[in-house]
Amino acid sequence: MSTGSTEKKKGGGYLARKAKKAAENDKSSSSDQAEYEKKLKNKDSVTVEDVLKLSKITEDYLCPITANVYKIDFTKFKIRDMESGAVLFEIVKPEDATPVAPASTDGLNESSSTLPADPNAGRYVRYEFPPEFLKLRQIGATVEFTIGDKPVNSFRMVERHYFKDQVIKSFDFDFGFCMPSSMNTCEHIYDLPPFTPELMRDMVQNPFQTKSDSFYFVDGKLIMHNKADYAYNAGM
Repeated sequence: MSTGSTEKKKGGGYLARKAKKAAENDKSSSSDQAEYEKKLKNKDSVTVEDVLKLSKITEDYLCPITANVYKIDFTKFKIRDMESGAVLFEIVKPEDATPVAPASTDGLNESSSTLPADPNAGRYVRYEFPPEFLKLRQIGATVEFTIGDKPVNSFRMVERHYFKDQVIKSFDFDFGFCMPSSMNTCEHIYDLPPFTPELMRDMVQNPFQTKSDSFYFVDGKLIMHNKADYAYNAGM
């Protein structure tokens, strides 16, 4: 005969067990990536294939600043909307400064900044854009950079963007050959993936949870690693 009482299943209900399993998987994934990053940092050289295996944003830089033996120095960066031609962001390195430091923009109007000198700050940029930025379909990113006294063969960039540790877009650009002691300008065209309204709302409501790793290679060897994070709530 039933007593009318109910016994709660061990481990809680379905949703609780699912949430627990997801948390365990995330913890395992984070641990696996930490070990993988440690392995990469101990390698003689990191390759394109190595970074394409990363499942989320790296916790640290995968190469030291000293790996840039070619003395590649980024001096100007500009983002524009390819449809309207509007300049969305522009930053210029002062002539007497070390690499460009973090910056932000307030909206879709032209903006430029010169920033304090910090040896490590040049590896990290912070962007702030209005929500409308997420609706753009194609942007142009123009970069100006100088080369030291060594020729640079097969200069390549792999850039991976994440939101809450999920890959949302990945780009691969080839700068080609760069002459020694040269000034170079190159515009890369980004075809932006369409985002669902739900994802765009989530990205707007979670500033700086969108992040990117930019890896630069010469002859297939990692020589520079830069980071950025993004907010899409400027002007709100």
